[in-house]
Amino acid sequence: MQQALPRKVNTELGIKSPAAKFYNLFATKLNCVQNLCERVPETKLQEGDWHVVGSVINWTYVIDGKVNTCDERIEAIDKHNKTIKYSLFGGDISRNFKTFTLILQVTDNIDGSGAAVKWTIEYEKLHEDNEPPHGWVDYLNKCTGDIDANLFKV
Repeated sequence: MQQALPRKVNTELGIKSPAAKFYNLFATKLNCVQNLCERVPETKLQEGDWHVVGSVINWTYVIDGKVNTCDERIEAIDKHNKTIKYSLFGGDISRNFKTFTLILQVTDNIDGSGAAVKWTIEYEKLHEDNEPPHGWVDYLNKCTGDIDANLFKV
């Protein structure tokens, strides 16, 4: 049996909101994401607190028109670099992936106009014939745009 190699996909988007404002939503108001992104109908705290390493949050989300669920554990928070690392498991994730990690990094643009949001997905397929997480890239791009539009209004 051949060992599957971990893989990685990235997506990066420019946003109008300042990096600190976008990052702080995920670092201090994660429970509000469902109010800002139409593809996230529900989030529930399962263990811990909303914003501490080790906490587990249950997500209901829509990818490719299909309602999915999974749990997410906060693995690391780096306030200085505006980076948060999450591991996803259970639900639809565990049917297709052995490991699935999301890394959010937000950086201000050099000219001071807006910021860049980079999402990195590190994953290992459960079966080699499973599809890569292309739907997740679209989902993250759409959610980033929805959240930015809502944050920029405020």
